[in-house]
Amino acid sequence: MMSMLPFLSSSYFPGRVKIGFAVAIALILSPIVEFKVERPEIPLVVMREIFFGMALGFSARLVFFAVDMAGQLMSVSTGLSMSSVLNPEIGQSTEISMVYGIFAMFIFLSMDAHHDLITIFIKSYEWIPAGHIDIQNLVAPIIFMGSKMFIIAIKISAPVVVIMLIVNILLGFIYKAVPQINIFFVAYPVYIVLGFTVMIISIPVFTYVMGGYFSGIKDDMLRAIAAAKG
Repeated sequence: MMSMLPFLSSSYFPGRVKIGFAVAIALILSPIVEFKVERPEIPLVVMREIFFGMALGFSARLVFFAVDMAGQLMSVSTGLSMSSVLNPEIGQSTEISMVYGIFAMFIFLSMDAHHDLITIFIKSYEWIPAGHIDIQNLVAPIIFMGSKMFIIAIKISAPVVVIMLIVNILLGFIYKAVPQINIFFVAYPVYIVLGFTVMIISIPVFTYVMGGYFSGIKDDMLRAIAAAKG
């Protein structure tokens, strides 16, 4: 789970720091969490626990994947997708995705959402004893959360994408009226100016919407736990 949690699993942190943090959390929780294996299939129990931890981590990381996807959509619509960079967190990405990802991370930390995730991780051992995880019932919620990621990305990028669509239609009318205009050189400055203007104006809305999505991470994790409990 620690390998997929936002911020705590950041690629900017050295591997030793991640391992040390995971070991420290394990040592702190050992006297608190009751972990008893009642089944003899130890490797199978370990694999189920690993899959369940990855499912919880994915449900927490889902919103950040959606933010990166939204940044990609906005970059394509504004013509800025050509300036792509290698983002250690996601892979090949754009500057807009990185900026929105930083904003989302600040909102996530300001809400103390990482404390809630660790709390749910601790409670999961009380709700589901070791070896009693139902992997088959866990597949459906994961697929649902994957489809939810696309919906969140479209909602975040909708203001910029819709404005760019309207601008393209208007520029098409202008080109039909005056074919002598080199519409390619006229369009790109308009895309960039309007795109950044809409992004700046929509920052308060983005902050409010992200706060709601981060509050819903706990519900997604609890839904995954309920499904795994069978």
